[in-house]
Amino acid sequence: MKKNLLLAGKNLIRMLLLLIAVSIVTFALVSASPIDPLQANVGQAALGSMSEAQKEKLRSYWGVDTPPVERYLNWAKDMLRGDMGTSLLYRQPVTTVISVKLANSLFLMVLAWIISGIFGFFLGVLAGVYRGRLPDKIIRGYSLVMASTPAFWLALLLLIIFSVWLKILPIGLSVPIGVEASGVTFLDRVRHAILPALTLSITGVSNIALHTREKMIDILESDYVLFARARGESVRGIVLRHGLRNVLLPAMTLQFASISEIIGGSVVVEQVFSYPGLGQAAVAAGTGSDVPLLMGITLITAAIVFFGNFLANTLYGVIDPRIRKGGQRE
Repeated sequence: MKKNLLLAGKNLIRMLLLLIAVSIVTFALVSASPIDPLQANVGQAALGSMSEAQKEKLRSYWGVDTPPVERYLNWAKDMLRGDMGTSLLYRQPVTTVISVKLANSLFLMVLAWIISGIFGFFLGVLAGVYRGRLPDKIIRGYSLVMASTPAFWLALLLLIIFSVWLKILPIGLSVPIGVEASGVTFLDRVRHAILPALTLSITGVSNIALHTREKMIDILESDYVLFARARGESVRGIVLRHGLRNVLLPAMTLQFASISEIIGGSVVVEQVFSYPGLGQAAVAAGTGSDVPLLMGITLITAAIVFFGNFLANTLYGVIDPRIRKGGQRE
């Protein structure tokens, strides 16, 4: 128990150090951006008609005249107190903006993450079992095509087919247009999340399916499986008794590693479907030089990815007791 707590503490310290490094790199990249926040958000014509006093207020508001190092230290001090600052674009606390946007994105990403994980795992197992035969060729062909397909192109294709031609799904947004928040039902949110989640799922299945297939082939060619076949065990029994149990651990590793891919893909998908989530807010913050909001979104998404990896390491011992026992011997 003591060693487990020590390992968890080391992972937590490592995660905090990585978050600090991510914040420094993000702030440096934003500071080096050629985008002028005044021109991007006010416009050149409006700036030309302003007095110097008004321009000075704007520079002070956007922090243009403050040295980057001083701005980062001021942000870090507030962050240590739990204050992420105020969004320059939304004129609201960053925590408020992120909480609203994150709720929409999590509903979308969790749905896509679960679907891609389940389908990717079973397609990979199926392709490995039927190696070289028709199911394997179909699954490999699908996975290779989808892995090389840009997410935005697939999103536009699904949008044209299901929203424009068939008109069975909404064309965008996360809720129906013109409906008050109190009148939006859970089914309304699900209908608006189907196409974005389907896009993320289709592209996310490929990586998990291909890696699971290779692992399944290795397991079926192992000595203990050959011995099981010599004893007369059926293919179904071998897959259920030996294959699934041994392929589950690497599949789980890929599933938690795909969190970063889901988050990255959601930025593009949310733009195509005008889905008001964290990805769309990140694009707006980047193009508008909203440093507090962009820093907050970056840290939150990085923390989600790091926590996913930490959770995967923790679950290893639950799935495979040999790993837990090995860790106790150290």
